Amino acid sequence: MAQYFLDTVWLIPIYALIGGLLAIPWSPGIIRKTGPRPAGYVNVVMTFLSFSHAVLAFPATWNYPPQEVFIRWLSTAGLDLTINLEISAVSVGALIVITGLNFLAQIFAIGYMEMDWGWGRFFSLLGLFEAGLCALALCNDLFFSYVILEILTLGTYLLVGLWFSQPLVVTGARDAFLTKRVGDLFLLMGVLGLWTLSGTWNYAELAEWAATANVDPTIITLVCLGLIAGPMGKCAQFPLHLWLDEAMEGPVPSTILRSSVVVASGAYVLIKLQPVFSLSPVASSTIVAIGAVTAIGASLIAIAQIDIKRCLSYSVSAYMGLVFIAVGTQQDEAALLLVLTHALASALLVMSTGGIVWNSITQDITQLGGLWSRRPISGLAFIVGTLGLIGFPPLGSFWALFKLADGLWTTQPILVGIVIVVNALTAFSLTREFGLIFGGKPKQMSERCPEALWLMVLPMMILSGFVLHLPLVLQSLSLLPDWATLNKDVALLLIWSSIFGCSLSSVIYLGNIPKPIRLPWQGLQDLLAYDFYTPKLYKVTIIFGVAQLSKFADMLDRFVVDGIVNFVGLFSLLGGEGLKYSNNGQTQFYALTVLLGVGFLGACVTWPFWGIQLIDLIF
Repeated sequence: MAQYFLDTVWLIPIYALIGGLLAIPWSPGIIRKTGPRPAGYVNVVMTFLSFSHAVLAFPATWNYPPQEVFIRWLSTAGLDLTINLEISAVSVGALIVITGLNFLAQIFAIGYMEMDWGWGRFFSLLGLFEAGLCALALCNDLFFSYVILEILTLGTYLLVGLWFSQPLVVTGARDAFLTKRVGDLFLLMGVLGLWTLSGTWNYAELAEWAATANVDPTIITLVCLGLIAGPMGKCAQFPLHLWLDEAMEGPVPSTILRSSVVVASGAYVLIKLQPVFSLSPVASSTIVAIGAVTAIGASLIAIAQIDIKRCLSYSVSAYMGLVFIAVGTQQDEAALLLVLTHALASALLVMSTGGIVWNSITQDITQLGGLWSRRPISGLAFIVGTLGLIGFPPLGSFWALFKLADGLWTTQPILVGIVIVVNALTAFSLTREFGLIFGGKPKQMSERCPEALWLMVLPMMILSGFVLHLPLVLQSLSLLPDWATLNKDVALLLIWSSIFGCSLSSVIYLGNIPKPIRLPWQGLQDLLAYDFYTPKLYKVTIIFGVAQLSKFADMLDRFVVDGIVNFVGLFSLLGGEGLKYSNNGQTQFYALTVLLGVGFLGACVTWPFWGIQLIDLIF
């Protein structure tokens, strides 16, 4: 039975796509009598079907070699575009995570968007999102991975801009789309450049080619840098990280997927291309540098934010920075484990805070407080998500961070220090957010803030159970190290960094210290609060440059291109007016005029040959 589900696992993206298509009739109001709610129910059923299919197929993949499925799409003029699918334990496991989180997010959305008018459009876009993510998990071809990433970029734009009547939402959708397009443009250059070098886009064949390839170091470095740019945008890495913060203007149910599995889509492609990056030490060092800068910078920025969504968005960027470090140091297993543990814990944190956004007047965490007595389930879910995201044993992220730090312990101790610092800062930031939201006494904005609907609480409870039991699942799959051979130094550093970050933040934000808390130097406070002034840096560099280039193009178009066209038009008008007064009605005069014109044109065309004949006559 498991083998049958494995052979048909390629149907999983189609289930989600069918669910999205079936929701379309309720989007523009074609079906009015039933209301838009059936669109959500149809998608929930199709997503549950996808999840069940993936779960039943997974046992047939464990401890078995990967299988390849080829779907011929286009073959012409020497170009063979065949959709290549890889069915393995990793890809099917990714399907379980994607469909499972999307199933819980859709249940959450039924409660969150109970009174919203955009049900049909929202759930159809969720179906498109799920189909694209599932297809990306199965795809074993770089070109089609790029196509799928473009579809996901479009889906992000449409989902973020769901409430298009709000100016901030429109701005957020536009900025998210354009920022990711910058990385996608360079990624396309890298995809095409890699084809000219290797002659293939198949990930397995690329790994074999990279093992014996002898290419020019400069060319492969440029190609690899182009390939890095795409995942940089998808994973919200510096300097293409602002889109994730802007995208928080969209509905919270879509943020659950965006902060967990959508940002991981770029990391998944990056992991697949790791053998190619190993050909260029410059590219590998660049990946590590980008990850380190983003991890440290985003962690620092997160501790100075007051918006409930922004606090979590920068934590996502920081964690993806650790994934970049893992890929740059050729630790693919650690990178995959980081992606898995982050997806579950981050989705749980977004659900916990999403219920607060749903029935609160403000998203400013400094104006909230005292919600522990009013929202105990949300508070417990936030605690579980926090412990699942930091190095707290025995939960999942502890093992992921331990695997990364242990692999760097003897070779690159500086990177181990970065992992420890980021873990401490993340623990500090999340504990700070918990203290300001759930700790202290109720304030004016949080006096009337009861627990959310059961449709929003139920997914939190289920996902909390998954986060708590993830170590048992990993242990059953033999993916955890033995306690007897554990590197005690690395484990203790992770544990103490988590304790230090949580304890220091608890003393400050759960104690009797007056709030708000400010850093001793106002300049440093503003530097962190305003994202290291990255938006201003964009304005004085990229935006200013594009504006000046646009002005120059406008002047060129108006004064040069339009000037030539207007001159020709004016000359034709004047010539026509002049000829109007030379008409006398005599046919022979018209014939003479045509003859002279043809003669003049012939003389102009044959003038070079005249010069040659004159030279021959003279000499």
